[in-house]
Formats: sequence, C-alpha cells, structure tokens
Amino acid sequence: MTLLDRIILLVTGLAALYLTWRFYTRYSKEKKLHDMYYMMGFLVLLVSGLLLIWQGWAALKSPYVLTVATLIPLGISMGLMNQYFPKWKKPFAWFALIGLLAIAYTSITGHDLKRFAVPIFHGVAGLIIFLGPFLLGAKAPKGFWWVGIGGALIGIGGIALAFLTSGKQLLFFSQEFVLTILAPLLLLMTLAFTWGFVKQVLAD
Repeated sequence: MTLLDRIILLVTGLAALYLTWRFYTRYSKEKKLHDMYYMMGFLVLLVSGLLLIWQGWAALKSPYVLTVATLIPLGISMGLMNQYFPKWKKPFAWFALIGLLAIAYTSITGHDLKRFAVPIFHGVAGLIIFLGPFLLGAKAPKGFWWVGIGGALIGIGGIALAFLTSGKQLLFFSQEFVLTILAPLLLLMTLAFTWGFVKQVLAD
C-alpha cells in the first residue's frame, strides 16, 4: 500500500465519521431505527479504513475483516429499507441475517460456497442501495440519488473483492487492478454517500 492510498483512506474515514455524526445527531432527536443502521454501516467503514491504513492490504486476507466489512452494505441497505420500504424490511432483514451468517461461516471455515455467498449478498445489498434512491423519485430529497451512485460503487467493489479473495478473477478485475483502484473507489463511494445523505438530513 502506498502513502497516497493511506491518505485517501484517511480522507474516506473522515467522511464516514462526519456522516456518523450527522446520523447520531438526527437519531438523538427522532429516535428512528434507520439512523442506527446507517451509523452501523459508516462506523464499520471508518474502522475498516483505519485497519487498512495500519495493516495494509494484507488485512483483506483475514476472514474476520471480510465478515465485519459485510456490515457496511448491510447497514446502509437495512437503513434504506426501514426508512423508505417498510413493507419489505422484514423479508430483507431475514435475507441479510442469513447472508451475514453464510459469509461468516464460509469465510472462517474456507468453505467453497464463499465464492457464491459473498457476491450474492454484496450484489443484492448494493443493488438495493443503487436502485432505492432512484425508485423513490420525487419522494426523496433533491440530490438523494447520489446515494444510488454510492450503491453502484459499493456493489462493484464488493463483488470484485469477493472474487479476488476467493482466488478467482472477475472480468478485468485482477489483483493488481483491484488494489490499485480500491482506495480511490472507497473514497468516491463515501463522498457520493455523504453528498446524498446530507441532502436527506438537511431536508428533514
């Protein structure tokens, strides 16, 4: 990992910390569950970024890091479901729980099903984060669609990383290419989330 990568990850962490503070401030006033889910996602992003700065890309080889990092798309997608799609929040909560347990089990044991569990969960969670803000249309605050852009980025990054850690290559996502774009991708993703969610918080 280069010095530039560490600087980018530090900026990413600061943006995640800012969003966490925003959600905590709103939660302290409204006590809504979706803000707790959002906070969980971005706190894990902050901790993951700091861990990568400290240990470098080698941290990605840990099955525990991969499992905990799953809480990032889980928290954001669960937040969206609870806030905007309450009819679907219970079925998705079950899917999310099963997905998290499957990723934890297959990552820690090294089971071959890991190559399916991680892409499926990250893909579905990323798709919800991507499509959700666009499906809301006028019901969402102006500029909230940036959260969808962040969802697209987290989906691409998560799936590519999943194939990488399983020893397989997805399209042109070689190990060298993924590690080259990962830090900038995380920053762009977080900035997109920050812009979209701040628009939402300010609109409340």
